[in-house]
Amino acid sequence: MSDPSLVRFRVAVQGALAHLESRRQEINDLNVFPVADGDTGDNIALTLKAVLTELDRLEAEAEDRSIDEIGRNEIVETVARAALLGARGNSGVILSQLIRGAAEELVSRPGELVDPVLLGAAFATAAQRAYASVREPAEGTMLTVMRDMATSIAHDLAHLPEEQRRLAAAAEPEQQNLLIAAALERAIVAGEASVQRGPELLPALREAGVVDAGGYGVIIIFAGIVAALKGTDAPELEHYAPARITHPEHDSETYRYCTNFAVTGSGLEASRYVPRLEDIGDSVLVVGDHATLKVHVHTDDPEQATLVFDGAGEVSRLDVADMHAQVLEREARLALGSDGNGAGSNGSAAPVAIVQTCGALAVATGSGLVALFESLGACVLDGGPTLNPSTMEILAGIHDVPAEEVVVLPNSPNVFMAAERAAELSDKVVRVVASRSQQAGLAAAFALNVDRGAAENGDAMQDALDAVRTGGVAPAARQDPDGRFAIGDAVGYVGDDLVAWGEPGSTLEIVLGQLSTDAELVTCIEGEGAPLDGAAVAKLAPAGVELELEDGGQPSWWWLLAAE
Repeated sequence: MSDPSLVRFRVAVQGALAHLESRRQEINDLNVFPVADGDTGDNIALTLKAVLTELDRLEAEAEDRSIDEIGRNEIVETVARAALLGARGNSGVILSQLIRGAAEELVSRPGELVDPVLLGAAFATAAQRAYASVREPAEGTMLTVMRDMATSIAHDLAHLPEEQRRLAAAAEPEQQNLLIAAALERAIVAGEASVQRGPELLPALREAGVVDAGGYGVIIIFAGIVAALKGTDAPELEHYAPARITHPEHDSETYRYCTNFAVTGSGLEASRYVPRLEDIGDSVLVVGDHATLKVHVHTDDPEQATLVFDGAGEVSRLDVADMHAQVLEREARLALGSDGNGAGSNGSAAPVAIVQTCGALAVATGSGLVALFESLGACVLDGGPTLNPSTMEILAGIHDVPAEEVVVLPNSPNVFMAAERAAELSDKVVRVVASRSQQAGLAAAFALNVDRGAAENGDAMQDALDAVRTGGVAPAARQDPDGRFAIGDAVGYVGDDLVAWGEPGSTLEIVLGQLSTDAELVTCIEGEGAPLDGAAVAKLAPAGVELELEDGGQPSWWWLLAAE
């Protein structure tokens, strides 16, 4: 049976997501509870995007059936699962339960047009399911806001005349849109009042001088729905100043990684796994049904969290965010100056994260090299002096790339295995390109095209690697057993082969000479403590070869070289 309410549902979700995206950074800047990691807006947006993507997938696969002919039951069930699997962070998981609760109410009333009565029931069920998903619900959060909005709708229903409560089957779509929008606008007023009461209920909000980011996100979502239903601008909502740079006292400051993953199997009981997860972390949420669970936990050992489900089902969609790095990034962003209205000091709109088709994650060390990779559009993971990050650090770096697909440039043979493991675990599409050095990685990064997929970008980057020759000069860290050089002497390499040693100038000249054969351009990246200045280095380049000098600031290597 055709159900035009489903068409309206997609329009509503699209409107909610569009309005949320316009204020995503504003929500992020309010985020202090349970962790001040500044990603609540991102997590809510990703959950809504998963719903919209699922609706589009259903319609694309329906062949000659339109979305309103697919059927309410099928759509509601798959959308609820998509929200569950697409959820990230506390806010995203709780939002998925709000969506699931509302969906369950819609399924229970087949054939009914969505009107204020059905809307009120959906709000009530959504709030109940969301509260039930959290072991120790905190008042003043999005849970409270949703409950207060549900209470407001129920109160309205008791006082509205029948023609404003129920719709006849023959009601015109325009009438239905306006009736639903009116009910939501009244609920939004109650939601705003609830958001503003949040700091009275939750000390972490009061100490940081903010309202709850998740609760604010909820009313922004419904304001976007109203705009979509009425075909107008969204209702005006209060703007709030970003959180003061603060360190709220909460247990999760102890843990580093916000870990999310799905478990699929049979006979799954969420309550069985919560105590074991709480043994290794906090902020635990395990929600879903007997076939699919979504897990959220803050922990220092994400892999141990997945092992809790060993033998219970298949773990997938692992997503790990480094909360320590997120907190520092958020504090640095706010310290640059924000006027509290989602705008910078000049009053311009705060930037909204742009999600590209594909991005790159480069492992690097040295301030200059980091800047070079970033200038090419890559996100950078600091590999430290030894250029050797862990699997979980790489996985968290993949999470931070604002793209659907990611190419990883390890830039060291020591990083290959960790990068490959992170690629296997990630819920994103990830391609690892075997860059063996930072200078090689730079050549590969030039091939990045954010509009192509990871596979195509990976192939282009590999072609770039095949066309570049690399070398370098470094101070010897140990004495040569054959007596060729002592600690601190210069040692020069072409590829992995030691080709020169002795004084820095003569060693660099030999390496440049060998690399420059058949090359038109040689890039020379100066490292920390390099004993020759740029002018002296330029004189060592062979005739006819263009030498490009860059400041890398890398430790251990005086000069990194790449010839093309």
